[in-house]
Amino acid sequence: MSHEFEVGSVHVGSGELFLIAGPCVIENEAHVRKMADAIQRVTADLGIPYIFKASYDKANRTSVTSFRGPGLKEGTAILRRLAESTGLPVLTDVHEPSQCEIAAEGADVLQIPAFLCRQTDLLLAAGKTGRAINVKKGQFVAPWDMKHTVEKIATTGNSRVFLTERGASFGYNNLVVDMRSLPVMRKLAPVVFDGTHSVQTPSAANGVSGGQPEFIPVLTRAAVAAGVDGIFLEVHDNPAEAKSDGANALDLKYLRPLLETLLAIHKAVS
Repeated sequence: MSHEFEVGSVHVGSGELFLIAGPCVIENEAHVRKMADAIQRVTADLGIPYIFKASYDKANRTSVTSFRGPGLKEGTAILRRLAESTGLPVLTDVHEPSQCEIAAEGADVLQIPAFLCRQTDLLLAAGKTGRAINVKKGQFVAPWDMKHTVEKIATTGNSRVFLTERGASFGYNNLVVDMRSLPVMRKLAPVVFDGTHSVQTPSAANGVSGGQPEFIPVLTRAAVAAGVDGIFLEVHDNPAEAKSDGANALDLKYLRPLLETLLAIHKAVS
């Protein structure tokens, strides 16, 4: 059964590799526009379909003092202006059922965070918006059990769902990626591999998450070789100064060479 659908000009599940990328959180409007423009130049040159991502609120930060973002209404307005000015489809997180309709006004894809992938009311509210839904597989969930998540959203009449692998808990403050999860979940829906959250060391850096970004190329190459529909990357022009998840973000200067390699692998295994 085909799971193919469109998000703007991006054909999800079509066999063409696509990219979801952007900063973890909206730091300010000028910064998200700068990042969108820079990433769009790279993807246009390489011919890879692209969805911009950024969160209006990071509600699951480790520390209460961590930066969360501009909030739902302001963040949604920023994303909609960005989409209108760039022509890019846009993805953002939702955390509560009440946020879904408002977020859908500014985003083409609503993303369910990994910690919330089993929250029935949230999944149903997101599905009812008619937007495409990206569900990140929880670090605590077996890949075959994501069928229940897909089925919950399907009850709303929305079949525009894809799943993202972002690693599984492996002891304390560590994640590991089981590449077997990719073909397992791909039987349920198109699958994206998150190359940046998979290298997190959750809550391991004195109240914030650490990371091992040197392994981003290794894992993303393996995922494309294993067969995925898309790649998810948090990209920042200055990871050391990023207000969220800088420790595991890909530095913008490394994006082009990484994508060139991934496209070559995708061509070889397609």
